[in-house]
Amino acid sequence: MLIWIDLANSPHVPFFRALAGEFGARGHEVLVTAREFAQTVELAEAAGLRPEVVGGYGGGKLSGKAGNLLGRAWALARWAKGKGFGLAVGHNSYSQVLAARALGLRAVTLMDYEHQPANHLAFRLASRVVVPESFPEEALRKFGARPRKVRRYRGIKEDVYLSDFEPDPEFGGLLTERLGIDVSRNTLVVVRPPAREALYHRFENGLFDALLARLLSSPNVEVVLLARTDAQREEIVSRFPAGNLHAPREALDGANLVAAADLVVSAGGTMNREAAALGVPAATVYAGRWAALDERLVREGRLQRIATQAEIEALRVEKKGARCARRRSGVRAEVADLILE
Repeated sequence: MLIWIDLANSPHVPFFRALAGEFGARGHEVLVTAREFAQTVELAEAAGLRPEVVGGYGGGKLSGKAGNLLGRAWALARWAKGKGFGLAVGHNSYSQVLAARALGLRAVTLMDYEHQPANHLAFRLASRVVVPESFPEEALRKFGARPRKVRRYRGIKEDVYLSDFEPDPEFGGLLTERLGIDVSRNTLVVVRPPAREALYHRFENGLFDALLARLLSSPNVEVVLLARTDAQREEIVSRFPAGNLHAPREALDGANLVAAADLVVSAGGTMNREAAALGVPAATVYAGRWAALDERLVREGRLQRIATQAEIEALRVEKKGARCARRRSGVRAEVADLILE
């Protein structure tokens, strides 16, 4: 079967790189499209996925997002028409689901956040909805995912590509070469700012600034900022002109960076879950509605929730101890089974 994968955002790349390999091992062929947004295309090319770039960023306003969604759906439908696809797969790629529906093509969407408003679109139009076991049943009903189209998998989506991950021993040297960071001597903190223009994040988050200020004032701490856009990078760097703040323009290998970190702090979800999967200390300052799977990671002691200034001050910033990775083997094959069955 010829399978079409669409990458709409940077975190989709490692997830679908792992699944593309699984599909290929089962005799299927994969073609990939990608949206020109954040580091999506750069990471996809580095992963060897050879994406066809279709569409870009629609901006932060709702009107722009809606127009971009429709325009990209039309462009994707034109690209996919006549290629003989048997299946379209994305992680809530709304434009792909629309395009697949227009072409009469079976579409599978995967999702792990139950408070994303656009689930209303993807869950209703997709032929199948694949979610983690912790995804609330009431959210599936709310967004129109009928029980017969829903499939659940054990674990989290990050287990799909990190269950067998082994860090590159040369990555520390690369950080020294590119950013001047000595991970053997200093505490490395990886920081991901809020997705301020996403549909699920239509609010301000002052905790992030307070936390970043605390980290930058800590002795022997090096902070790597993984901004979501160029504009966000420039804005944060202009407000925090500290010598120990590193804001790389080029994409770094996310899994190796998280594995090298002593602490990961994000105002989003994916990077904290990657840290949890790899056994790296993680904290979140996300101020929106929490995902059920993040609540579960807190209960397991793999994620620390920060909601006050006092908790920011109490955060331990130090060299990490021995790793205790999740190692949820089998999740990749399980997810592939649910997509392809």
